[in-house]
Amino acid sequence: MQKTFTDQMGREVTINFPPKRIISIVPSQTELLFDLGLDQEIIGLTKFCIHPIEKFAERTKVGGTKKLNIELIRDLKPDLIIGNKEENTQSDIEELEADFSVWMSDIFTLDDAMKTIGQIGALVDREPEASYLNHLISAGFNDLKALALQHRIDKKVAYLIWRKPYMAAGKNTFINDILLFNGMTNVIEDERYPAVTLQQLKTTNCELILLSSEPYPFSEKHMEEIQAAIPEAKIILVDGEMFSWYGSRLVKAVQYFFEFQKQITSF
Repeated sequence: MQKTFTDQMGREVTINFPPKRIISIVPSQTELLFDLGLDQEIIGLTKFCIHPIEKFAERTKVGGTKKLNIELIRDLKPDLIIGNKEENTQSDIEELEADFSVWMSDIFTLDDAMKTIGQIGALVDREPEASYLNHLISAGFNDLKALALQHRIDKKVAYLIWRKPYMAAGKNTFINDILLFNGMTNVIEDERYPAVTLQQLKTTNCELILLSSEPYPFSEKHMEEIQAAIPEAKIILVDGEMFSWYGSRLVKAVQYFFEFQKQITSF
């Protein structure tokens, strides 16, 4: 049976329903598909789709999110490819959609992420499972928001994702929305992921600087470098997957942020 869906870029995508040969080209969405129970259907993923690790080892790797192996994807003959506007390159997607059904997400907020989980659930015939995940995520993040208010968490923060040059998560990003749920205000006023200098960060009077584990793997030596330039700020290493993965990882993120809030209330 063929069925037509509208993806988050407004494109109509017609697939053989339910899809039996799925390639996922975004790590957080790959994890979601496995958590929805699609062990047999997922035939390909990227080299960054490392969760769950035992599933990663068993699947064909079709390149990286930004540089896909198009010919290998052709050989796998998928009946559905699931990607994301920000994670994947436009040229790759345009080449693939000429021959395959490609469904794209476009995510900026937690609400967007939950909408995506529901839509992917419908796309792959796993609506009850997707609804249950969304129930857990909604309840958990509402509790986190209430807890941040209760503890009067109101921190000015910068969230760094890259070095040389330093780059930060700005407004109109999923990370920015997650910060807000946890009582933190982003000092970066620019949208998306602007380059910033330590001198610029210093002028924002930020109280916390969060160093992400991905895409750049910040470590303690980088903490020292930044602390020397901005001694008045508290520097923390954080798990980038918890702040930026927008699939079923959000269920695990709830507990992470409960502990994170405890940590920052002590500053």
